[in-house]
Amino acid sequence: MLTWLVAAPTLTVAAKLGLDTATAPTAEADPLGLGGFADFGDLLYAINLPTALDLVLEVTPDNRVRAELTRLESGQGITTMMAMLIAEEMGAALADIDVTLADADALQILMFTGGSNTARVLAEPTRIAAAAARARLATAAARKWDVPASTVTVRDTAVFAPDGRSATFSALSPDAARVVVPDVPATPKSPADFTVVGRPTGRIEAPRLVRGQARYTLDLDVPGALPTVVAHAPTILGTVASVDDSAARTMPGVVAVTRLQYGVAVTARTFHEAFRARDVLKVTWRDGPAVGLSDSVIRDRLRQAAQPFLVTPLLGRPVDGTFDFAYLSHSPMEVQAAIASVRDGHAEIWFPTQAPIDAQNRIAAAIGLLPTAVTVHVPPAGGAFGRRLYHETAIEAAQVSQAIGRPVRLMWDRVDDMKHGRFRPPSHHKIRAVVSGRTVTSFEHRAALPELEFDHGIGDAATAAGFTLPPTRAALMQAVFQVTQQVPYNFGLATELLAEIPVPIPNATWRSVYSGQVAMANEIMVDEIARYLGADPVVYRRSVLKSVAVRGVLDKVAGEGGWGRPMPPGTAQGVAIHEEYKSAVAYLVEVDAAGAEPRVTRVVAAADVGLCINPRGVEAQLQGCAVDAISTVFWAGNHIDNGTVRESSFRDFRYARMRQTPPEVAVHILSTSSHIGGVGELGYPAAAAAVANAYARATGTQPRSFPLFG
Repeated sequence: MLTWLVAAPTLTVAAKLGLDTATAPTAEADPLGLGGFADFGDLLYAINLPTALDLVLEVTPDNRVRAELTRLESGQGITTMMAMLIAEEMGAALADIDVTLADADALQILMFTGGSNTARVLAEPTRIAAAAARARLATAAARKWDVPASTVTVRDTAVFAPDGRSATFSALSPDAARVVVPDVPATPKSPADFTVVGRPTGRIEAPRLVRGQARYTLDLDVPGALPTVVAHAPTILGTVASVDDSAARTMPGVVAVTRLQYGVAVTARTFHEAFRARDVLKVTWRDGPAVGLSDSVIRDRLRQAAQPFLVTPLLGRPVDGTFDFAYLSHSPMEVQAAIASVRDGHAEIWFPTQAPIDAQNRIAAAIGLLPTAVTVHVPPAGGAFGRRLYHETAIEAAQVSQAIGRPVRLMWDRVDDMKHGRFRPPSHHKIRAVVSGRTVTSFEHRAALPELEFDHGIGDAATAAGFTLPPTRAALMQAVFQVTQQVPYNFGLATELLAEIPVPIPNATWRSVYSGQVAMANEIMVDEIARYLGADPVVYRRSVLKSVAVRGVLDKVAGEGGWGRPMPPGTAQGVAIHEEYKSAVAYLVEVDAAGAEPRVTRVVAAADVGLCINPRGVEAQLQGCAVDAISTVFWAGNHIDNGTVRESSFRDFRYARMRQTPPEVAVHILSTSSHIGGVGELGYPAAAAAVANAYARATGTQPRSFPLFG
């Protein structure tokens, strides 16, 4: 751990967790038995470089503590988590802490929000930086009052002497900034002494959210930024052949019309005027490269690409299953938007991105500037789920601003993002378990997907850190697949292999990356193996699980959910587990399939994330995963018709409505160790599999293609 003072008139501390520590100081060795690099988060943890700053803490003159966060807050609650850690270790009141999002900074090497890595990468730097600040404030106060530093206490953003004297952080900050070696240890607290961390805490931005005061990209006051919208082609990645904009240019409020590679931008005084002018453009389009492709063609190619099984079931009986998953839009509630001002050889961009450095580099390349001439500010986002790893909107905004010489406020509407955005790729899976007696002697999973566009900076950062990557993209993706997709059961010879095919449709990682399809399909197969053996699904899982932590969360949902209780005809319970990101989760779901449409009536979840910083945040994440699971198992998916996307909005992209969400949801948080695990992407695979398993048991069917009714 590297921690140091930053030259400043007030106390400012920087911290970085680098390669000098192989694991976080409070982490236990491999607590979930995952071994080695278990997921993307571990890779991101490992390639954080010691030359970069992960966190800067500053005491401001108005007695507040400001922290600059190198990740994107997109509703997952990481700013609250960071504020809780700072309040705990620094002795500040939670209400006195402001967490802002850092601008893109190439020296950070890896500013990347994904892989459920934020807590694991940043918790220790945050705790150590805050503890270092506390020690210096205590030292400054003790020297001022001429008392032993060990006798002062730090709380509520102030330091208190034994005789009752007190001084605020801001009053002590100039003196504390000059303390080189504190008189008290600058060490984080023991978890046994926590008073903030571990307590359910509401989001620090909640008051602004409920009052409508939260400021997202389109709310920012950038002087002179003109509303801009873009006309896109009917087909995916269609390009402009010619445009007649004469009628649009004469409409009220229109300022400029700009031709782009994949569209025509209209800039006006208001968005209403821009949309009206966009509608009268006469554009001749060239078909995109996906014309000729439809769902059936892509599905057939995926099935042909899936690699063969290796094990011949000579000494046992095969239990086989095949699964197909559709394209899936991310559809965050905040549509894609960016503000750009390109002038005098410099660009200033406001854009909610999960990969700010990659955005900086790609925007610079698109407008012919050096990355150092591009400033990327990162506002909070209204949802992400992997979509904001890509930067089309910001690039278009920069190109339009450069072309017209004025700042622009560019927005894609919902139809733009649905038809021209990015999707979780479809996939085909074939699975074979060979059962000899009551033992699974081999378990083979063969997955086929379109080539996943995974080029948003991880490879560059890994290379910079000195890691040797496989020589080909296929080898890299196979390695990532092998690292992240590990069978949590004692199933003899377990192999999982990935095949990729080129499909010219933009895609992006979606919540839980590969696991959302791979682990979900595996968990459905575990139910079918149990059925083949005549075993109870929970009892069978317990008998073959590798991990004590996973067994613990499974037992918790089975107990709290009343597993095995009598259910009316057409209703049933389903269960599933998942382990990844150094965490474990289980879901028990009850489904009523007796009516006109299936309804999830109850969800019980349990998670072991090690040291749980904010239980309320974990609860929210697991609730959200349950809604995602209900949506994508039953209704939500996208269709490709001859190179076009069939869906256009939430009218026909059928995400769960309030009436389709479960009336009863319970989340239980366990902890078998003090390590810090990830949770943002953890829950979806188990939640989705539990929904599918419950539906299968309620209907006596074998779900194979998802969404079931899409």
